[in-house]
Amino acid sequence: MGTEPGVVHRAHLFHIGGAPTIESACEHLVSVPDGALAVDAGGRIVYSGPAADLPEGQREWTQHDHRGGFILPGFVDTHIHFPQTYSTDAYGGGQLLEWLENCIFPAEARYRDPAFAHRAAIDFCRRRIAAGTTAAMVFGSAFPAAQDALFTETERVGLRMVSGRGIQTVGSAATADLVTDIDTAIDRSVAEIDRWHGRELVDVAVVPRFSLSVTPDTFVALGELYDAVRDRGVYFHSHLNENARPRTGEIDATKAAYGTDSYLDTYDGRFLPGSAQGGASLLGRRSILAHAVHCTDTELARMAQTGTSIAHCPTSQLFLGSGTMPWRRTIAAGVTVALGTDIGAGDEWLIPQVASDCFGVHMSEPGDAGVSLHPAELLFTATLAGARALDREADFGNLDVGKDADFVVIDPQGWEPLAATLEFGIRADDVETATAQTLFALLMGIREPAIAQVWVRGRRVVA
Repeated sequence: MGTEPGVVHRAHLFHIGGAPTIESACEHLVSVPDGALAVDAGGRIVYSGPAADLPEGQREWTQHDHRGGFILPGFVDTHIHFPQTYSTDAYGGGQLLEWLENCIFPAEARYRDPAFAHRAAIDFCRRRIAAGTTAAMVFGSAFPAAQDALFTETERVGLRMVSGRGIQTVGSAATADLVTDIDTAIDRSVAEIDRWHGRELVDVAVVPRFSLSVTPDTFVALGELYDAVRDRGVYFHSHLNENARPRTGEIDATKAAYGTDSYLDTYDGRFLPGSAQGGASLLGRRSILAHAVHCTDTELARMAQTGTSIAHCPTSQLFLGSGTMPWRRTIAAGVTVALGTDIGAGDEWLIPQVASDCFGVHMSEPGDAGVSLHPAELLFTATLAGARALDREADFGNLDVGKDADFVVIDPQGWEPLAATLEFGIRADDVETATAQTLFALLMGIREPAIAQVWVRGRRVVA
């Protein structure tokens, strides 16, 4: 840093400080109505707190005055599909498997055209910026040129991303353009890792679509690949326990195809009949499994034991009728749970709106399972939990000193209903409750027009 100048951002600061679990997020909620965020020339936060206490040497730095608005950590989306950029609100005539066959496989096949994929990469990044999503785990395209376009555009605009090409080695006629043989799948994954992993803002994941899209032989090869690259920090990403329709749904179809005791076993190297060990486990600290709606206690315990995280996608689960992840039981297992949009089964790009659905579905769980989530818990799942799931909590996820300056500026005047709610809504007399009410109204009311600025590592990101 030396004597290089930095900048100071003024606004109401909201974030979850420190490194709490979700159970203690409320105790770590930081609210600074007249706040200052000082960022050095290297993009690191060097002060975060009341403007009145800003160190003398930083008072002369260039100031960005956002007062009347809010600064929150950048939103983290732990499950979003690049080749479904244009597939939101697609009517498939059924639940998950029908929707994939009728809408998604044909849509993803269009990415074989490099020009189309390039346009989609631009639009995908524009939507991320508009939604304030500074970091994301992105399920990628099957086509190398499309993935190159995605990585190139993500780096160009300055967003964070982990992505990997979608791997399929078996499928129906609708997947013909997406399926490769096992050797090609591994070769393309290795090439993607060697070219893109470990760069300043982007990393690579090994990404089979789900267990029904591969075979036991594929899992053997994926386990060998992941063992070879795990120590380089490569990620693993896929889907788990999304659709529980009896007999013909995803979970029963997977267990029938493999003869395993559980769906999770297939990712844990136990993909032979009777859940016998057939290869290396794909679970671990940099593994994120999307949905996990219908997990057994044994599966949750194994994910917690291995450090595997859940990308919770309540908006998508409503759209496809997948059910509701049991909040209390899942959290009690000790698994990290972060939010994902699941674009395009999710039809909402905004993580705060996914948080709104998260609040609604878990409030509506039957009987004693229902829970009214505190706004601090919602903010945690939208920001710090996502950074933790990506194993990057030391770098971003909140506004603590020493972290990269990844944040969004919210201007309520950009969306009149939000401005009116914040100005005229009822607030309690005690400060703690009033603060929670303000944060709740903010998270529930944010829409894209209110996201005025997006910053990653102290650099403003624009479309």
